[in-house]
Amino acid sequence: MSQPLPFVIDPTGADRHAEYRALRARGPATPVDILGLRAWAVTDPAVLKTMLTGSDVSKDGRTHYPAFQQTTSTWPLALWIEVKSMLTAYGVDHRRLRRMVAPAFSARRIARLGPTIEAMVTELLDDLAEVPAGQVVDLRERLAYPLPINVIGHLMGVPEDQRNDFREIVDRVFDSTLTPEEAKANTARLFERTDQLIATKRGDPGDDMTSLLIAARDEESDGAGFTDDELRDTLILMINAGYETTVNVIDQAVVAMLTSPGRLHLVRTGQATWEDVVEETLRHEPAIKYLPLRFAVTDIELPDGQIISAGDAILAAYGAANRHPDWHGPDADTFDVTRRVKDHLTFGYGMHFCLGAPLARLEVAEVLRQLFERFPAMSLAVPADALRPIPTLISNGHQELPVRLRAVG
Repeated sequence: MSQPLPFVIDPTGADRHAEYRALRARGPATPVDILGLRAWAVTDPAVLKTMLTGSDVSKDGRTHYPAFQQTTSTWPLALWIEVKSMLTAYGVDHRRLRRMVAPAFSARRIARLGPTIEAMVTELLDDLAEVPAGQVVDLRERLAYPLPINVIGHLMGVPEDQRNDFREIVDRVFDSTLTPEEAKANTARLFERTDQLIATKRGDPGDDMTSLLIAARDEESDGAGFTDDELRDTLILMINAGYETTVNVIDQAVVAMLTSPGRLHLVRTGQATWEDVVEETLRHEPAIKYLPLRFAVTDIELPDGQIISAGDAILAAYGAANRHPDWHGPDADTFDVTRRVKDHLTFGYGMHFCLGAPLARLEVAEVLRQLFERFPAMSLAVPADALRPIPTLISNGHQELPVRLRAVG
């Protein structure tokens, strides 16, 4: 069967919803071009779930992607496939690495973080309460950014004087408009800062996950622990995922509630909860639109007869899958806090399901609960269609979120 010409994914993410519709119209999976790299974008949720749980799809490009060396030398998003962590591990290696990281996100540890997160949100809102009525404030900069970086900084033990550096670098990890040279320079800086964090915590360990992971690395002698690269890249994964994605969920949830007073009414009258808002935001505007990359271990036949050949790259199109009408019906594009089926793929599925999902849910629900209680008259300061998407094909948020917290008079 002949393949269609690859659909070119927009690196700036200028019109994600039109892109989702175009991809779905081409079948359960379709060839795409991602910054010059050929891959299959999978948009059908049933097909995607099968791929995310089966052994015939791998995240280990070194083993299962023949073009790995060529790609990592020239592709701007090379970091996404060349790191050595559970993000890119397969089989036994993945189980080994996930087992070592899982304690950081145990139900008990997340529950213990609850009061800390509540206090962090309160402090940020106290600061926002000083903004004069009617004045425009960028809520992404003043709330959506600082909360997750402070939470992950607290969890991982990142010193406060290193957090801003990590924020700037992580933002560029997700930026798909960088040149290969700019991306490589940013990766080098990320490695340098992470090595600095390891050195800091090795010299002055604390009750944090970085110290615990370093101890696991230094004390393990049977080959079951981290290598040096795995330790560094695991910390990179935890900081990146714990920060960037939560920023965008907060951003998108606030926009969703401010663009429809009826949604806020449902929450205030008890017909929906803030947890419902979080889940519908995750489905409707997932923090990650596309997650690069996976690789076919064997030939995979699609429902329409097309074949993904062994060694082909695969792009998980979470944004398109979450809005698939076969899953959520003809109103899949509608934000509905009372939606009965709350399923989505925003945190992945199967063996690579995000360990930090409970923490992200806790953070976003707490932000929304306190924010709308403190500022019940809050409104967007610009029309919703004037909000500018961040320039990336990966993550899903806005460059600014201008609001008025209180009306004048």
